[in-house]
Amino acid sequence: MDARIGSVDRPSPAAVNGAVGCPASAPGCPIMSSHPAPLAAGAASLGRHLARRLVQVGVGDVFAVPGDFNLTLLDHLVAEPGLRLVGCCNELNAGYAADGYARARGVGACAVTFTVGGLSVLNAIAGAYSENLPVICIAGGPNSNDYGTNRILHHTIGVPDFSQELRCFQTVTCHQAVVTNLDDAHEQIDTAIATALRESKPVYLSISCNLPGIPHPTFTRDPVPFFLAPRISNKMGLEAAVEATVQFLNKAVKPVLVGGPKLRVAKAQKAFVDLVDASGYAYAIMPSAKGLVPETHPHFLGTYWGAVSTAFCAEIVESADAYIFAGPIFNDYSSVGYSFLLKKDKAIIVQPDRVIVGNGPAFGCVMMKEYLSELAKRVKKNTTAYENYKRIFVPEGKLLQCEANEPLRVNVLFKHIQKMITGDNAVIAETGDSWFNCQKLKLPEGCGYEFQMQYGSIGWSVGALLGYAQGANDKRVIACIGDGSFQVTAQDMSTMLRCGQNSIIFLINNGGYTIEVEIHDGPYNVIKNWNYTGLVDAIHNGEGKCWTAKVKCEEELTAAIETALGEKEDSLCFIEVIAHKDDTSKELLEWGSRVSAANSRLPNPQ
Repeated sequence: MDARIGSVDRPSPAAVNGAVGCPASAPGCPIMSSHPAPLAAGAASLGRHLARRLVQVGVGDVFAVPGDFNLTLLDHLVAEPGLRLVGCCNELNAGYAADGYARARGVGACAVTFTVGGLSVLNAIAGAYSENLPVICIAGGPNSNDYGTNRILHHTIGVPDFSQELRCFQTVTCHQAVVTNLDDAHEQIDTAIATALRESKPVYLSISCNLPGIPHPTFTRDPVPFFLAPRISNKMGLEAAVEATVQFLNKAVKPVLVGGPKLRVAKAQKAFVDLVDASGYAYAIMPSAKGLVPETHPHFLGTYWGAVSTAFCAEIVESADAYIFAGPIFNDYSSVGYSFLLKKDKAIIVQPDRVIVGNGPAFGCVMMKEYLSELAKRVKKNTTAYENYKRIFVPEGKLLQCEANEPLRVNVLFKHIQKMITGDNAVIAETGDSWFNCQKLKLPEGCGYEFQMQYGSIGWSVGALLGYAQGANDKRVIACIGDGSFQVTAQDMSTMLRCGQNSIIFLINNGGYTIEVEIHDGPYNVIKNWNYTGLVDAIHNGEGKCWTAKVKCEEELTAAIETALGEKEDSLCFIEVIAHKDDTSKELLEWGSRVSAANSRLPNPQ
């Protein structure tokens, strides 16, 4: 079992000169700390220990907003070799960036100030919790001498109880630690980081503002290397689960496999593909698992998303007499308003540490990765479902040819995005119609893909793009963002420029919240139109490499893509696409009507 923490085998190059918000090689944008972190000779401090631990677990960038309660701590983060402080425009985006970074690198971190910063980042941390991402949220807290007094501090709601921030984080993090003394600070920091990695959930770590620079005997200048013991299955439980599964599957005529988003949590992507190879089963993915397993395998059916699945995929999955769901999340969105045609007695549900076969039995303390690997050794090959798929499959039709200077259609936009993506790219899809259009993209081998399906917070993609691109600097990231979502978090385009990123953003300007229009329309779904390219040009302000374009027809789109991939390949590229307000995917129309029906169910009789 892989015991490495984060992606420490491929960290992004980080600044060693204390530069904030930019790579060490970026000219003209270092912001140096004016207060080097104090360190007594031969001793180490809390701030140094925390910084070292972040580097050890795979964090090369911390996304931060400074405030008076975290400034001394930020000095230590800036001073740490291998750690880069990325200053963000607001705490919400810092949290979203840590979310995106965790998707790229296995763990992320953000740093904010007390309460005003903490409550601002809270929404992003809740999203990371829902998506099972290990994010370490560090908040600078009040001076340790103020706890337990009757003093009222700034950045609070005006009462001497300082626990409001902590209580807010208790429901959206798996562990909370408030460090107010040095005697147990070492243990509290290490426990918080270990818990985030073990549970694959965010943690909250508050550190009193007067503690980061003080040496203490529990901190060593070079901390003992961080190690997290791998979780292993109960051997008897694993054997029983595999045996029950083999008996269940061997009685089936046309079994299938479906991958879910918790494959990431379980680090079971390779084990899943190995099972596909060994079994010969046709396999699909749930929408939020896109990008976790290859789409180039010959037995890949597409996305299983109920009524809005890839063509012919739902027919094969729902007609199967046995289906293994590996790491699923079933909610109203993924089930299209609870309209799945699945039967519990045909399903094997594999969670990261638990297996349920049909209506029972259930097996606990069985790790998904080990379970899938053992199952691959014993399952009988059965290609019936795949052969049935080949019999009924009909290739997609071709798009209608555009006339000269015809207003650009969204499906034409995604035809060209499909052509441009390679294994050197990653795709980020914002909440909205981009969910459905990006889901139809066929990802080349190695191409990453991310979206936030469980939480679905509009605006997530701007911050997540910043963080993902910072963590996956071997990829050129392509983001598809709606105009309504962009208006929520647009400011951190400036941070992308400071960091020298070269992502490509397609801003789809259709005048409103299109996904909400299809669920329930009203005047509140219409937004004020912005001059989006003008806004980005103003943010650019001649500093860094940035290029913008506004396109209204296919000819302008192809020219813009050619420029972004050629002359401006080292620049942050922002392409505003003008689309009709009613130009949506057929999948959104179907999905919206079903989700609307689910939302509008009358109360049950009392």
